[in-house]
Amino acid sequence: MPTPQEILEALRGVKYPGYTRDIVSFGMVKDIQVSSSGTAVHLAPSTAQEDVVQQIEEAVRAAVTGMPGVAVPVTVVRDPAPQPQARRGPQPIPGVDTVLAVASGKGGVGKSTVATNLALALVTLGKRTGLLDADVYGPSVPLMLGIDEKARPAEGGRLVPAEKHGLRVISMGMFLGDETPVIWRGPMVTKLITEFLRNVEWGDLDVLVLDLPPGTGDVQLTLTQQVKITGGVIVTTPQEVALADVRRGIAMFEQMKAPVLGLIENMSYHVCPGCGARADIFAHGGGARVAAESGVPLLGEIPLVRAVREAGDRGIPLVAAEPSHPASRAFREAADRILVRLAVARDAVAEREGLDVLT
Repeated sequence: MPTPQEILEALRGVKYPGYTRDIVSFGMVKDIQVSSSGTAVHLAPSTAQEDVVQQIEEAVRAAVTGMPGVAVPVTVVRDPAPQPQARRGPQPIPGVDTVLAVASGKGGVGKSTVATNLALALVTLGKRTGLLDADVYGPSVPLMLGIDEKARPAEGGRLVPAEKHGLRVISMGMFLGDETPVIWRGPMVTKLITEFLRNVEWGDLDVLVLDLPPGTGDVQLTLTQQVKITGGVIVTTPQEVALADVRRGIAMFEQMKAPVLGLIENMSYHVCPGCGARADIFAHGGGARVAAESGVPLLGEIPLVRAVREAGDRGIPLVAAEPSHPASRAFREAADRILVRLAVARDAVAEREGLDVLT
């Protein structure tokens, strides 16, 4: 007969729906009782969403029942769901009109490069734009923008974002040395993201772009709880191994109650600078196909060109360094499509909240 500790270890394999973390690390398992007459697992749900709680209960029951020698029946007891309180939950950021989250299901697809160039493209389209580098474990935005200054406080202790090419920026990289690793546990990450959201003098912004870490985890959960995200964009590449993770990204935004505005296919194709021939290095059409399957638009196809990498290495992203470059035009076209969909998403939220007030 498994011990409570062995059952707890087995429950570490049960993931919270939409996240890579398990229910044990989220603190949902409160007690486990084992006797000859059966096994009981006591859960404390962190959500009031009944469908999510039922998924977790079914996964717990399956995980425990499948253990050799477990005493049956296996019952799952749960605490009452947490009740909403006034002024709790996601809140708007003062002065910020819309919040755009840029995500990827996996690393290595050029998400931060896309987020940075998209933010600069929004600036060129006349939008007051901020960029919050929430990729705390790999903060590359300061390097790509040539920011070598440290974050400085304003009066009252609030942080002042750096400004480059008309873009306001805050990043974990502005608090670290060039080679300092980020080895932080979840609570520290949560506190940092809260500071970036609530204690930065962003001023008035039309769009705040969030560069999320790849995958799902503490940062995404914190954002879900603290800020209203107007819409999300998922960055992918054409090959199948990247496209398989797009669906995970879409599921994450559904958990965050944020509409997916569309996909951006990065490194979509390569054009030879010598002869002009196009080469589909990572295959072709994958982004369009998965977008159609998922019911979301393909917002842009960004070419794989050396100039994008070289501009980022120099600290002047391509949209700022070479506005007429074909890749810069691709970023601006994608940004223009995003603005249209952001406006629709913002108006839908405003209408829904107005109806909630009336009822």
